[in-house]
Amino acid sequence: MAEQVDTWRSPPLPIDAALPELLAALEAGSNAVLVAEPGAGKTTRVPLALLDAPWRGDGRILLLEPRRLAARAAARRMAESLGEEVGGTVGYRVRMESRVSARTRIEVITEGVFTRMILDDPELAGVACVLFDEFHERSLEGDLGLALALDVQGALRDDLRLVPMSATLDAASVAKLLGGAPVVESKGRSFPVETRYLGRKAEERIEPQVVRAVRKALAEEHGSLLVFLPGQGEIRRVAEALEGQVPANVHIAPLYGALDGKAQDAAIRPAKEGERKVVLATSIAQTSLTIEGVRAVIDSGLSRVPRYEPQTGLTRLETVRVSRATADQRRGRAGRTEPGVCYRLWDEAQTQALMPAERPQILEADLSSLVLDLAAWGTADPATLSFPDAPPSGAWAEARSLLTQLHALDAEGRLTPHGQRLARLPIEPRLAHMIVEAEALGLGRLAGEVAAILSEPGLGGMDVDLRERVRRLRRDNDPRSRDARALAARWQKMAAEGGAKTEQDSDGGAPELAGEVLALAFPERVAQGRGQRGRFRLANGRGAELPEEHALAGEPFLAIADIQGKAQSGRIMLAAPLGLEAIETIFAADIAETDDVRLEPSGLVRARRVVRLGALELASRQIASPDAAMVAKALLGEIARRGVARLPWSNDQLRLRARAGFVRASGAEHLPDLSDAALQETLEDWLLPYMAGFTRVSDVDAACLGNALAGLLGYGGAAEIDRLAPSHFTAPTGSHVPIDYGSESGPSISIRVQELFGLARHPAVADGRIPLTLELLSPAHRPIQITRDLPGFWAGSWADVKTEMKGRYPRHPWPDDPASAEATRRAKPRGT
Repeated sequence: MAEQVDTWRSPPLPIDAALPELLAALEAGSNAVLVAEPGAGKTTRVPLALLDAPWRGDGRILLLEPRRLAARAAARRMAESLGEEVGGTVGYRVRMESRVSARTRIEVITEGVFTRMILDDPELAGVACVLFDEFHERSLEGDLGLALALDVQGALRDDLRLVPMSATLDAASVAKLLGGAPVVESKGRSFPVETRYLGRKAEERIEPQVVRAVRKALAEEHGSLLVFLPGQGEIRRVAEALEGQVPANVHIAPLYGALDGKAQDAAIRPAKEGERKVVLATSIAQTSLTIEGVRAVIDSGLSRVPRYEPQTGLTRLETVRVSRATADQRRGRAGRTEPGVCYRLWDEAQTQALMPAERPQILEADLSSLVLDLAAWGTADPATLSFPDAPPSGAWAEARSLLTQLHALDAEGRLTPHGQRLARLPIEPRLAHMIVEAEALGLGRLAGEVAAILSEPGLGGMDVDLRERVRRLRRDNDPRSRDARALAARWQKMAAEGGAKTEQDSDGGAPELAGEVLALAFPERVAQGRGQRGRFRLANGRGAELPEEHALAGEPFLAIADIQGKAQSGRIMLAAPLGLEAIETIFAADIAETDDVRLEPSGLVRARRVVRLGALELASRQIASPDAAMVAKALLGEIARRGVARLPWSNDQLRLRARAGFVRASGAEHLPDLSDAALQETLEDWLLPYMAGFTRVSDVDAACLGNALAGLLGYGGAAEIDRLAPSHFTAPTGSHVPIDYGSESGPSISIRVQELFGLARHPAVADGRIPLTLELLSPAHRPIQITRDLPGFWAGSWADVKTEMKGRYPRHPWPDDPASAEATRRAKPRGT
């Protein structure tokens, strides 16, 4: 092997100087962390260096890559350095494509392939080492792969070597996760890169600004260009705009995940002599790839990332500003092989405002696949495994709930027999459930094809109508479509194992049945037309739209796979028609029949028996004699709409409510709250029981309200209010004067002063703790004094009041000592 080693080490790369330290670390222990700057050569050099390690024996080395393009490119480079074809010593395995043989000792695989591998064989038999390349990207599958590998290493395989590798890794935290593993560092071969800021016009689309930047870079610099754009749509529009605007020797090469492997490989190959290339790429070209001949990078500063919305169950793509770490990685692409230039479409001052790094996917993503995989691993608690970041509890609970609804997990979070079948399929749980259920209906082939279309962007075209995409997938004969059909067939075969078909479709399902298959995966996205062409309501209550001119816009029902945009008016990106009969068959257990009673503006009650699937109304009919309880509830709804304050309260009831409020404020908080806000909040509790047999809102009268209040307070509560807040004050004359408990000054009465003669103590309520506010009136019922200290008034200002009032009302008594005088309601007899 020594001669072969010399071959692959030429020409020398910066990583070569760090290889002895890495080899020594893995000879002494099971784990190491490799931090190597971009351009160091870690991806292709490290696996080859480990081939001669004594501890490897004849075990395979697995190199994990986050993307298929990087996996194929890395395998090809390593094979070429050995003078071999891919599939010999070095091979690769990715979804829809595999090139390995019995001679393969280095397998470059994607992180998803590794997850399936370790779940199928927890001992990782025949594997000596796992290298986690570009671990800083912190994909969900990368985090899961490392957590499972550490579990295997600790319980079954202490000889298994694990090496996370990255250019921008938090080495200390990862080393701690690996039990204090040594950290090996390597400087990269990075040539100087000049950064030029072009700014950006917020009011203008990004595509014309990128086009101007490309023309500028082609004029100012030599070599090829690598242009970073957020997504496939922007790449297509920029490519179209550049046609005819670049020299004849400049070729435009798109590069994104939905391209087939041959087109991707063509994009990363160096330009022919005398030619230049403009590679229009998504984030797929940020790491693990060296595109030969690239001397200039143009960075739009944008990236498209998935954002999971638990409330809708949708993962949507959101265009965001890149982080500083990502911007630096993109910039470094210009300095891989020679000094370069990076054009940034933003102002220099904005760089510091960028986030330092992207958030790990485990903190943002739908965790249903993770929960299912861990259940298959035998754990329902992620805390038992070593994750760099713990899965958020809310997202974890949401995922468990979904899997329970899919009958994949039982109440304790263990796999059900159905869940075991889902876990065998290397695809997200919703789609696995769709394939398994559809296979039982004889629609397994169609379900596999639909799953492939949903998993592989751009497969089958970009038509909104899923039926058309299925037809095109079946018709197209390009390598990607052939591989997708083969993959769909494998999924169908896996779903069929252990299951039994109830019906058999001769061709596995016509494209016209795509909506029925899709509804199995996304029951909450079954949608019904709202009566206006192109407007739909989903079973989960969300709104969605299609252009009025689209052929699907007039369908009564749709099954929707993808929606983008606002929650109440999202744009439907992929859907298929669905018949009412199919809905009733598929969702028989979920369809509910309820009585819907509504109060019309005329005051009449109308009742319908409604058949519903979630928020969708599938059918309805009028009911002549609706349930009395439902009528009462409908009336209560109208009362709630109008508000409690508009009920026909009597004056006594209003005073009782004020008295209750006073008593509660005085310390008796155990009494019911009779305020408008509290009664409005609890209408159904205190009023509904007294509305039996009512047919109109006007039936709720003062008598009904009195009964309801009495029931709410109970005998003890009413007695307590009467004791602490009596409704009336009994004057020395025997008059019963109503007490006002709604006054800002506290409980108060208005009374003629003569009726209080002989009263030496000030009247009070609340067991004598709170004095009444007395508005003292003249014989003509005009205010003459307000006091909360009647004895003080008698002894003080009464003399002045007496002098003034005696002249005005000579026929009424005005004694010198009112505290000892006799109270009276009458004037003095004439002649006295």
